Amino acid sequence: MKQTFDMIEEITRLDGSIYYQLANISENSRAEYAADHGYIKMVRILKMNIPRSKHVEKIERYINDNYPQRGLEYDGWEDWNLPDEIAAEMKTVLLDNKLG
Repeated sequence: MKQTFDMIEEITRLDGSIYYQLANISENSRAEYAADHGYIKMVRILKMNIPRSKHVEKIERYINDNYPQRGLEYDGWEDWNLPDEIAAEMKTVLLDNKLG
């Protein structure tokens, strides 16, 4: 099943570094679980109901094509490493949503 993302999260890793990712309710629940169980330090929703754009759709395609959807029983955390082109799209999404 392909995921659709409608929110932006800020993820704080255990080493204190921060990154941003698109998410939905399921992914946010996984991130909250990961924070509660010590896999990441913290997750914070920065914006919900972000507008659909070609930039969001390009990131969705990349994530759906390269990372299988984690089941609710997934116990851990996996960063989505984005290639430069997709990272630039994420930066544009952040700017479009007045977060960068």
